[in-house]
Amino acid sequence: MTETPADRHDLIRVRGARENNLRDVSLDLPKRRLTVFTGVSGSGKSSLVFGTIAAESQRMINETYPAFVQGFMPSLARPDVDRLEGLTTAIIVDQERLGANSRSTVGTVTDANALLRILFSRLGQPHIGSPQAFSFNIPTVHGGGAITIEKGEGVKKVVRDFAQLGGMCPRCEGMGTVNDIDLSQLYDAERSLVEGAITVPGYTADGWGTRMYSESGFVPADVPIREFSEKQLHELLYKEPTKVKISGINITYEGLVPRIQKSMLSKDPDAMQPHIRAFVERAVTFRPCPDCGGTRLNEGARASKIEGVSIADACAMQISDLAAWVRGLGDAGAAPLLASLRQLLDSFVDIGLGYLSLDRASGTLSGGEAQRTKMIRHLGSSLTDVTYVFDEPTIGLHPHDIQRMNELLQQLRDKGNTVLVVEHKPEAIAIADHVVDLGPRAGSEGGRIVFEGTVDELRAADTLTGRHLDDRASLKQSVRTPRGALEIRGATTHNLREVDVDVPLGVLVVVTGVAGSGKSSLIHGSIANRDGVVSVDQGAIRGSRRSNPATYTGLLEPIRKAFAKANGVKPALFSANSEGACPNCNGAGVIYLDLGVMAGVESPCEVCGGRRFDSSVLEYRLGGRDISEVLAMPVAEALAFFSEGEARLPAAQAVLQRLVDVGLGYLGIGQPLTTLSGGERQRLKLAVNMAEDGGVYVLDEPTTGLHLADVDQLLGLLDRLVDAGKSVVVIEHHQAVMAHADWIIDIGPGAGHDGGRVVFEGTPGALIADGSTLTAQHLARYVASV
Repeated sequence: MTETPADRHDLIRVRGARENNLRDVSLDLPKRRLTVFTGVSGSGKSSLVFGTIAAESQRMINETYPAFVQGFMPSLARPDVDRLEGLTTAIIVDQERLGANSRSTVGTVTDANALLRILFSRLGQPHIGSPQAFSFNIPTVHGGGAITIEKGEGVKKVVRDFAQLGGMCPRCEGMGTVNDIDLSQLYDAERSLVEGAITVPGYTADGWGTRMYSESGFVPADVPIREFSEKQLHELLYKEPTKVKISGINITYEGLVPRIQKSMLSKDPDAMQPHIRAFVERAVTFRPCPDCGGTRLNEGARASKIEGVSIADACAMQISDLAAWVRGLGDAGAAPLLASLRQLLDSFVDIGLGYLSLDRASGTLSGGEAQRTKMIRHLGSSLTDVTYVFDEPTIGLHPHDIQRMNELLQQLRDKGNTVLVVEHKPEAIAIADHVVDLGPRAGSEGGRIVFEGTVDELRAADTLTGRHLDDRASLKQSVRTPRGALEIRGATTHNLREVDVDVPLGVLVVVTGVAGSGKSSLIHGSIANRDGVVSVDQGAIRGSRRSNPATYTGLLEPIRKAFAKANGVKPALFSANSEGACPNCNGAGVIYLDLGVMAGVESPCEVCGGRRFDSSVLEYRLGGRDISEVLAMPVAEALAFFSEGEARLPAAQAVLQRLVDVGLGYLGIGQPLTTLSGGERQRLKLAVNMAEDGGVYVLDEPTTGLHLADVDQLLGLLDRLVDAGKSVVVIEHHQAVMAHADWIIDIGPGAGHDGGRVVFEGTPGALIADGSTLTAQHLARYVASV
């Protein structure tokens, strides 16, 4: 049949995609349809959808901007693909955490705060100014004028000099918290500056940071700090910014305390390097600002109210409650504004985030919450013929919530958009118009398309996904008997309501409930930090292009020592970040060419061929392999290599076996962490934490990113941990994990203030028999189809 031009316009055509492990993949994707990409973790789904299709769409859009503008945009390399046709604008809705910025909240990353500020500037009484007067990110500028604030019972307070521009609390500068710094952690009083008295990370005795103080002339450089006069100590710690000249260079001198506050304490802790974060945790105590009560706003912004509610009150409300409050406002002059705000807040509720508040710091959202928050931006969009790309949008969702997510994805499609979804959940795969299954396995054994077609055709296909699509789990014949319990009494973290519960020890405990019910608040807030508890949460793994599984797990250290011992040389030679690095690329394996205002280009190093090591280092061998060949091995191959002969290395075997146990046998031990999927990073983290000597393991949704076929392997791992005498507590939505539990604690019944209570505790069988909770109803349907 001859293809017509109309047919071509209705397809996204991919030819010869080779990004990461893709093997010359070619396929046609229907536009204005919902296509789901399936396959085991590492099969190439993300490489195809995000690394090829979405990446090229974004790169081509960036190229339409003037060269000057491109200079301020991220440099995007062209994906390794022969040809891409029929691309439309791609909007990526991924799991990356929102905002490494402590000023970012749920309200600021959406339009909600902006709409509320306009609303209060129009209807708030007393009237205090423009929308900027309600922004905690815009400083107050004092001037002439005054306003009168009602204090109740006829008492009035006049606030003078209040001609402000913004609503920022002057005490905490809009942060909501103030900090108390332990000065003993900033310096060693027994030393002088030139002897390295400043103990803040990055301030070495001969470093530029210390030289600013020692050569400023404000304080003595060679006198122990304990001998400083009161004025000298104040100059060192608190002096206001002052211009000075050091070594002929004009710089701004500033006291150590305000300098640390600006350079370290204004950042999100999750964005800090580990040694900086450790210093901050050791030296600084944070508490709510006593002036604004943690609202971030100045007195004027807090005093202006609509029907007795200030903007601070509105942002602190649960969004579902805020939506109800806004619906009760009926000012005709603000009708269009109120309609827009109602629609936005209802979108939060529709997408299952009604339990959040607008003042919630965006950096505290889970990956799934962050993805759904980003989705809100697009639900009301008038754009059509856009390609929306989602990365496992059901992550963090209870089975009860997945149906609502499915409806939202279908709404985007029905508006005339192309929706591409990477997903593992059968409930999400079921709504696909078209399915692309990659495999057959992962890593070097994947990267091919093993199936294309409808969901019904997938069920009949002889692929890993097809064979497991209708998998169900039956309840265990018998459950383990607990050996004591961890007591939780009066838990009130976030939405918890004085929760008392005993978490059994020596068994597999699953904590479940709808998103926002209080599961993580209960477990992470009450037991995760206790002695002997090893917690594996959803925090992202930090790593640069130079970081890989070998460096992250500590595996590289025994390997380097083994190479050094076998060849009679220094271990540092076998590190691409140290003496063994290729001198041309400095051990990066690639050369990055900055083209100024044009997009930069990255290419393999011509000297080392991407192997990262100096040629002389590659002459040294262990078991017949050089260091670059060993780092190129998949985990499973490396385990076999270090288990026999000259290369036998028990220390490496232990680490590699844990990686195999968590389902990462296909991963290259030298593969950059930046190329790992979210699920792969989570399981890598789990493998590292398994080495810790803890009696209780707390896991937060360990099935994240796992293919249907891999869930059984995870359950086997959890069983082995319990059988080895450990206690395992899992926060999870996957029904197969619930069915396999010895004990279930169900939190609910709903989310936010509708949750926060233990609605059931007992065995999975008893939960199904009870039948009163949402979890019970979904689990009953799941096991009934076995």
